[in-house]
Amino acid sequence: MARLSTEILIVGGGPAGLSAALSAAAGAAVTIIDDNATLGGQIWRAELGKTGSPAAKQIIDAVDSGEIAVVNSAQVFASSGDRTLIAQTPKGCTEIEFQKLIIATGARERFLPFPGWTLPNVFGAGGLQALAKGGLPVKGKRIVVSGTGPLLIAVAEYLKAKGAKVAAVVEQTSAAKLRRFGIGLWSAPSKLVQAAVLKARLLDVPYLTDCWVTAANGVDRLASVTLSRRGRTWDVECDMLACGFHLVPNTELAALLGCGISNGLVSVDEFQRSSLEDIYCVGEPTGIAGLESSLVEGSIAGCAASGDIDKARRQFAKRDRARRFGDGLNNAFALRDELKTLADLNTIVCRCEDVSYGTLTEFRNTADAKLQTRCGMGACQGRICGAANEFLFGWRPGTVRPPIFPVKMENL
Repeated sequence: MARLSTEILIVGGGPAGLSAALSAAAGAAVTIIDDNATLGGQIWRAELGKTGSPAAKQIIDAVDSGEIAVVNSAQVFASSGDRTLIAQTPKGCTEIEFQKLIIATGARERFLPFPGWTLPNVFGAGGLQALAKGGLPVKGKRIVVSGTGPLLIAVAEYLKAKGAKVAAVVEQTSAAKLRRFGIGLWSAPSKLVQAAVLKARLLDVPYLTDCWVTAANGVDRLASVTLSRRGRTWDVECDMLACGFHLVPNTELAALLGCGISNGLVSVDEFQRSSLEDIYCVGEPTGIAGLESSLVEGSIAGCAASGDIDKARRQFAKRDRARRFGDGLNNAFALRDELKTLADLNTIVCRCEDVSYGTLTEFRNTADAKLQTRCGMGACQGRICGAANEFLFGWRPGTVRPPIFPVKMENL
């Protein structure tokens, strides 16, 4: 097994992790470990080796300058001691010793089950965007973008720019909630401009609020989706469906290490320190609040971890403003109760183990369902069905155990 050591280890190479690395590198030796082949995370995922964001390129270039060690294509799946993590890489396992740890593991999309959601060509919204960035052809494809959250607009705009025919953007939240959220953006002019630019590029695309997909229809692959809006239902022909219901924080590593978790989020103090000594957490695992919040939280943690407490403290007000935006975001796109009724008895909820909604209604909690049906015990380790079951039944996630990701037997 390969081994390396560092003063400050950062798990996650997205905006929060990169920001933490740049701030920490001024006073300590820093290593970033990330499961992607390139830095940037989902939001700054490289396209043909280049990012479309000048700010992102500047940060990534600064990290790549050589002062910060970067380990790509490495997935942390376990720990072996208080200050040692184990990661799977293409060349085998690597053991990383650290003095301080900053967890910046980001978030994933939330998926909710409905009839037909397992058909080929039904994708996650961010998932289809990532595939398109990686070369999946979407030109000329008729695509419905559905679910909730500002990601839908960004995905629709990107797919249209790639030549797709976006049939509709289908948003489950109400127009009234969106108006209130929009009014709140006056205190964040840059976000207001960004939203206006994206909407302007989608003027010819129907944007339907109070609307959601109730079924994906087809035999061998997707052929159409059924939409519901204010008591009316109709079908829309499409080649692809991009569907996602906001984001779920990736807290598995923090939970595995024993960090305090409250309401599905890692608990941190004003310096982004977790309940464990010398372990910090930044970005989505502490709350879904957008890019600006991730960047400033990362910077605060990096400064604090490297000993520059005064610089960290000077950024508190900026972080508080970013978090207020996050509160408005989550309130505006909260899931409505009607979405709990989408799945019928035969709808698959746990795709890894083929467990249906009807089967799950017989159980009281995650543990009972797991013991009797293996729900949540497949390759995704409950990352998909766990979030769905939490919404559908109010079940809390189960205990996190190593390995937190599937690994080869030789590495295990």
